Amino acid sequence: MPRAQKVMISMDEELLARVDREVASRQTTRSAFLQEAARRELGWPDAAVIDAALERGRAALASAGAFESVDLVRAERDGRDEHDRRRR
Repeated sequence: MPRAQKVMISMDEELLARVDREVASRQTTRSAFLQEAARRELGWPDAAVIDAALERGRAALASAGAFESVDLVRAERDGRDEHDRRRR
């Protein structure tokens, strides 16, 4: 994990009060709350969401068995080529 850096920011009193109320209700810290908000705003993915998506992908492919991806790509390409030849 990257080393955390301390920063000083200025914030409107009302906004800070709202942040503090939310922090208290979540039983977290200002730092954790603001880091989460920054990640969300920047579009950084949530590790739990990524893990869940990977698990869904593994489950979906579990019944596929072993295969060579090059064979799948070649079959797809050959199918497109055949389709193109029929269109001529």
